[in-house]
Amino acid sequence: MHESLLIYRNMRYLKVAVALVTVTGLLYALHSPVENPNGGTWLGYTLGTLSASIMGWLAWYGVRKRSFGGPSIRMEDWASAHVYLGIALVIVSTFHSGFQFGVNVHTLLYFLMLIVVFSGVAGLYFYMRFPRLLSENRRGLTTDMMLGQIAELDSELSAYAVTLDDATAKAVFNAVHNTEIGGNLLSQLTVDNPNCPTLLARKFVERSDGSHDEATRRKLLTRLSKKEGLLRRIRQDTKLRCLLQLWLYVHVPFTFATLAALVTHVVVVFYYW
Repeated sequence: MHESLLIYRNMRYLKVAVALVTVTGLLYALHSPVENPNGGTWLGYTLGTLSASIMGWLAWYGVRKRSFGGPSIRMEDWASAHVYLGIALVIVSTFHSGFQFGVNVHTLLYFLMLIVVFSGVAGLYFYMRFPRLLSENRRGLTTDMMLGQIAELDSELSAYAVTLDDATAKAVFNAVHNTEIGGNLLSQLTVDNPNCPTLLARKFVERSDGSHDEATRRKLLTRLSKKEGLLRRIRQDTKLRCLLQLWLYVHVPFTFATLAALVTHVVVVFYYW
């Protein structure tokens, strides 16, 4: 769906967005106000009203996709129009401002809107790419299944550890009991942790020579390497899901901040101007 919405209905909403931007650009080019172009001219008010309407409609999409009732518009139409009209909004609102920016609530609204739009573009990229990346990373296994395999490997490693020399046993036990998945934000975004106990144990066994027989050494390396691979896949899965959550923590709050700034902008314009 996320790939098809960009070309949905033969790119109908891209054409609508392009037409909207083209008409807006022509009006701006033909507009000749007494002073520099700004939001206070007839064209500025017109484009401001249009921009505010688009903002409200875009924000309503978040409500609409979570409701079962409402208008009979297909969600694919809403989603495709949401993408293209969001990008068109950047150009329309820029023409509305007349490229006049300063330290005021109007410029604040503009930059909040930019954050929402560009975070939305990032979110679209995430939702287009991440499902396939998650599927490829999991290779048909769920997170619970991979954790189950790690638990089995830990049991085998613990059984081997009791027969090893103290130094190797300590490294293996550390891999079994102190390997962590998830944690703070930085940990969730880190796939290859150079301080991972399992990685350190595998390197220790690789460097060891003569401490134990070669058959045992190969068995340890096989299990530690397999656990490393599973850990990397789980951490990659965690990273992708964390990025999706981070996107929501940016896009949704800034959407509400933009709506609040929009209301303030309108009140200031009509009350003080």
